[in-house]
Amino acid sequence: MYVVCVTVLIKPGKGEAFLDEARKNHEGSVQEPGCLRFDVLRLASPSEEGQPEGFYLYEAYKTEADFKAHQQTAHYFAFRDAVEPLQQEPRKGTRYHSVFPETWS
Repeated sequence: MYVVCVTVLIKPGKGEAFLDEARKNHEGSVQEPGCLRFDVLRLASPSEEGQPEGFYLYEAYKTEADFKAHQQTAHYFAFRDAVEPLQQEPRKGTRYHSVFPETWS
């Protein structure tokens, strides 16, 4: 399994706009045959007024090729372009190979 974890820091007051776009990307992504999981997480402790808001995307794919195919979908391009002006700084993705569980169905 190929896992991508993305940290996203959103400008103050733009969290709900980000979630609207993230929901669309999630809904498209979970329909992809190679996508096993696409979670959108919001930082549990709310940011102070006027401070950036943190989000985390946990994406699991059967293979690295499935992830690369995801990056060529219309919903990914729409998400990428829509959230870029909402971001406090560029998204930071880290890629992993799953060790346990050995297989997901």
